[in-house]
Amino acid sequence: MIKCIAIDDEPLALRQIKSYIERSPQLELCALCSSPFEAQEALQANNIDLIFADINMPDMSGIDFVRGLQSPPMVIFTTAYSEYAIEGFRLDAVDYLLKPFSFADFERAVGKAVSLYELKQLRDAQQVTAESTPAPEGENNEYISIKADYKVTLVRYSDIIYIESVGEYVRLHLTNASPITTLFRLKNMETALPSDKFMRVHRSYIVNLEHISAYARGRVYLDNEEYVPISGNYRDTFREYINKMHPVAQS
Repeated sequence: MIKCIAIDDEPLALRQIKSYIERSPQLELCALCSSPFEAQEALQANNIDLIFADINMPDMSGIDFVRGLQSPPMVIFTTAYSEYAIEGFRLDAVDYLLKPFSFADFERAVGKAVSLYELKQLRDAQQVTAESTPAPEGENNEYISIKADYKVTLVRYSDIIYIESVGEYVRLHLTNASPITTLFRLKNMETALPSDKFMRVHRSYIVNLEHISAYARGRVYLDNEEYVPISGNYRDTFREYINKMHPVAQS
């Protein structure tokens, strides 16, 4: 359930949005507020996910109220004045409902909020998984569990060619499947993988040592005909490994 509050200085408008919220099974109404000051108290008393905020209010506008929040929840602005729309979306509002709005309009806006809420829940769950995954122990552990696309996939170590950091995500490039992208810090992925099979060669790349085919001029060439860069911080460690495990034959 998405916990929400509504802010509006007009009692009729509050009653209407209350009736709409009660008709929406995804929403739980925690407070009806006639001013931003009441809304601030409601935010402190509850863990709110969504605010329905009128914009044009006498003491403080809904835009100024949301702008003043340090970590605002999702916001759907409600107002009779269309000229505020651009300013509302600058605050990353989920939607903007122009009064008078129908229940169908309300439901469309709520649908966007539900999608964003579910995405955040998934991201949070993946982040917990990522940060709590211990390093594998024992030689018989041949897989890593990857949570992506609403499911957990067991990926065999030998099928991972290399791992790439993509913002807050990592992308696993595999031998016989499409890449898998999951919310996972590369540092945590490095910890979760066995160090005798994988090596970090760049701030954005980890390679499977079994899939290295060649190296030269700051690059590691892989057996899928791709290559990744080697950065200075990791070059010496990589060279030590190569010299130890694959010494160059002398003529």
